[in-house]
Amino acid sequence: MEDFLKKAKASAQIIATMQSAEKKRILSEMADALIAQSDQIMIENNKDMQAGRENGLDSALLDRLLLDEERIAGMAQSLREIAGLKEPVGRVLEGWMSEDNLRIEKVSVPIGVIGVIYESRPNVTSDVGALCFKSGNVAILKGGKEAENSNQVIAKILQGVLEQNGLPKEIISLLPDSSREGVSALIKMDKYVDLIVPRGGEGLIRYISQNSSVPVVKHDKGLCHTYIHQDANLEQAVAIAVNAKCQRPGVCNAMETLLVDQAIAQEALPELYAAFNAEETELRGDPEVQEIIEVELATIEDFDAEYLANILSIKVVEGLSEAIDHISTFGSGHSEAILTENYTAAETFLDRVDAACVYVNASTRFTDGGAFGFGAEVGISTNKLHARGPMGINELTTYKFKIYGHGEVRV
Repeated sequence: MEDFLKKAKASAQIIATMQSAEKKRILSEMADALIAQSDQIMIENNKDMQAGRENGLDSALLDRLLLDEERIAGMAQSLREIAGLKEPVGRVLEGWMSEDNLRIEKVSVPIGVIGVIYESRPNVTSDVGALCFKSGNVAILKGGKEAENSNQVIAKILQGVLEQNGLPKEIISLLPDSSREGVSALIKMDKYVDLIVPRGGEGLIRYISQNSSVPVVKHDKGLCHTYIHQDANLEQAVAIAVNAKCQRPGVCNAMETLLVDQAIAQEALPELYAAFNAEETELRGDPEVQEIIEVELATIEDFDAEYLANILSIKVVEGLSEAIDHISTFGSGHSEAILTENYTAAETFLDRVDAACVYVNASTRFTDGGAFGFGAEVGISTNKLHARGPMGINELTTYKFKIYGHGEVRV
């Protein structure tokens, strides 16, 4: 492990000073390589899919694991979009002359060596590798065992392009020891690793946060809410709610709890019931919901659950304040939405809800690096420091101060 991390640290000095045009060209070559070797990627992915079925992975996890021609093309397109993003390194964030006649510049620089620990989705391997490369960082990637074959072939393809360009393969690499012991060792290596980004299950996040001596940016669970306010456009609200839950239930920005204003519950719930039944969504509701539509009883555990499946909890709330209080109690700080035509209610929700992304009249499914124009993201940070929300290339930089003098000494 230590020999591997020494090479990674040495590689960080090489990539940190690479020119923007060279990084862009190499990322484009990586995208071409993914397309050219898509058959091999699908062969390896099929091994993971077969093992997943044999091990009883549910349909949502299998969907996250699957790579077909369309998804591989999407991976390649993501790399091209990342390549075309504005250079994040070397930006002068601020500049001024001090009273001592020193010219001071605050300049963006790479973080260094970044360890990213994730589960299920093998496209993360190429997305995160590319984001780290574009931002001048070394990426050490540790995917889930369910995607082991897929991750290995993707990493090998990216490393092949690096080596063809005379660069160390350690710039984008998989953690050589993917066991729990390997992860435990990685998160203690603060001499070589500058940042750990865990994204995945609640247990993984907790373990990393409690045991890492390397700084951590958490990408915690997505317990997202949508609140239908009494002044909502009901037809629009139903469409948004269905999209937020059903468009892709197994991802972190999908809605898990729907809050319905008591003032419109009698009218809204039957329409929502019909729409979600058409999507075969399993509905659970509090006693007030049960008085209006036929659903299973939602418990406290349901309101605290990130289902990552086509299951939805519904609660009737007595106005805006109770909706915000519920979100404050159960939300994970990821993405929250209000559906309303009332400007004051919308602004109050935006100001009072403490989450990385807060929406008015839109689906929480838009919390995504690609949708935000970042090309992709390392993950959705629920931290307040150092990054929050979709973590793109700019969030993968820090800064240093460059100070230019003319022989000044301090007296």
